Amino acid sequence: MVGTSLVVTNLKDVRVLRLEAEDGYPRLERAVLCGIEKEIGRLARDAAVRGAVITGTAQAFAAGAEIEAITALRGDQGFEFSRLGQAVFRGIERSPKPVIAAIRGYCMGGGLDLALACRARIAAKDAVFGHPGGAIGIITGWGGTQRLTRLIGRGRAIEMFTTGARLNADDAFASGLVSRVVTAGELLAAAVLTLWAMADQRAHANEPF
Repeated sequence: MVGTSLVVTNLKDVRVLRLEAEDGYPRLERAVLCGIEKEIGRLARDAAVRGAVITGTAQAFAAGAEIEAITALRGDQGFEFSRLGQAVFRGIERSPKPVIAAIRGYCMGGGLDLALACRARIAAKDAVFGHPGGAIGIITGWGGTQRLTRLIGRGRAIEMFTTGARLNADDAFASGLVSRVVTAGELLAAAVLTLWAMADQRAHANEPF
């Protein structure tokens, strides 16, 4: 099994959480989920940081959980792993500071669930979105069924979950799954600019009349 690491850096006043793997396809292993949860908690307490961008490699934002590891779990272990992912993604969704997904390559399964929990999703032109679990008899337990439906509508979401249909970046933009499509070279800057705009909007909303 190829391990995934979470690399944390700061870009001015933005924290960048980068998922990395030797083969270019990060997986959302337990340690990675716990690392993300810890960083989102730190984010809320760090006055010098305005928000976070989560991104991956040139090949994939995240490829979801490791299938071999998932299928080896007992019922109680699977339930606990599902609860962990739900808690981490709920923390991202409810973060008082914006968390933006900057997506290149494959954004699949649990990786798509991670992106859906973010305040906004910026996609490079090579991004591909999908939930392939239906093809092997599983479905996400990390909240994606609810978040994807709210974003793109019930019919299209059911199609993606049951048939494994994929969306390219342009289709994802047309459906409302992502808010912008940019070149790979523009991706991180576009995510940071989106984060700044959201942080400014929140700051103005909290100003007294």
